[in-house]
Amino acid sequence: MAYDSLKVLVVDDSAVMRQIIKNTLKQLGFTPGNISDAEDGAMGLKKLQENPVDLVVSDWNMPKMTGIEFLKAVRGGSDAIKKVNFIMVTSEADKEKIMEAVKAGVNQYIVKPFNANQLDEKVSAIFK
Repeated sequence: MAYDSLKVLVVDDSAVMRQIIKNTLKQLGFTPGNISDAEDGAMGLKKLQENPVDLVVSDWNMPKMTGIEFLKAVRGGSDAIKKVNFIMVTSEADKEKIMEAVKAGVNQYIVKPFNANQLDEKVSAIFK
């Protein structure tokens, strides 16, 4: 599938991690102009409400609003945003956390560190 027309929002409190994810998405064929970012869930939610996207790639551990709080806010949000595809990124492969994210409506889950192939698999699983 071609990802060039899809819009993505990358949400992570680490500027370095946001850049890594954005660069990886570009490698996978996403158009740089269609990739936006936010430094926490609160800012991510605001951006999402202003400009709905096709995919959110969000970190779990962030200040102000965590990834899981952000996911729950998105799923409980307006029709324009609540069906957005959501990939949760975390450094913790804790089964309880994974189950909490699944119950909250996450589409895919990826554990840091990850490579382009792993991210591609998660994205492909959503947009197959």
